Amino acid sequence: MRIASLVIGAVLAVSVMSARTTSAAGVNIAWNECYGEGTGTQNHDFACNVNTGKHNIVGSFVAPAGIDSLSGNEVAIDLQTLGTVPAWWSFRNTGSCRRTALTVNFFANPMNQVCVDEFDGAAEGGIGSYVVGYGGNPDRARLKLAIATRTPRPLEAGVEYFAFNLAINNQKTVGVGACEGCTTRSCLVLDSILLTQPYGRGDFWLSGPSEWGSYYITWQGDPYIPGCGFVVPTRNTTWGSVKSLYR
Repeated sequence: MRIASLVIGAVLAVSVMSARTTSAAGVNIAWNECYGEGTGTQNHDFACNVNTGKHNIVGSFVAPAGIDSLSGNEVAIDLQTLGTVPAWWSFRNTGSCRRTALTVNFFANPMNQVCVDEFDGAAEGGIGSYVVGYGGNPDRARLKLAIATRTPRPLEAGVEYFAFNLAINNQKTVGVGACEGCTTRSCLVLDSILLTQPYGRGDFWLSGPSEWGSYYITWQGDPYIPGCGFVVPTRNTTWGSVKSLYR
């Protein structure tokens, strides 16, 4: 009986570990929940008929080996739309139709079973920039987030870590002063997350999915959108590029 109990316990331990790890380092994004939880979705449809409510996007990543003192992240997300980026997707900048409709926070869902809070609730940061027409492309926008902690911590290779929550609210969707373009099919790609460490330890530029298709989500249907799935090449940079977002 004792041997049987030990065997069952070992099997359960392996099952839990398997649920918390993924074989490939990479970035993940999903609607509503962290990708690894299995309850989020890749596509989100909205009838565009109310000005209340919001839509939640959760970003995460599977850690590579060698991160022993994570101090911050720099996140790059691309929006790709069918045609010119419409006013409904115009956020943050002066003169934008929906300037305050996009917000970010770094509070992980306490009910998560797979996604670990990378900074144990001690993350600070915000939106660094939102550029419509990024790279000279009228159908593209780029969002950058900067995240940091005062207490660097090690990461376990192969574990999925929560990174951020984005919220898009429905203000100015219908009625007087509404911003056109809510029904436009769009794609959001989590291009990269720069994992930064204190000076001298080295940073890691994480790009590409941890699983096939895990680095992009769609809005208003899932047919192919030109440019959806584009990923920037892997390259090195420094923590200075994160801080520069606030200069």
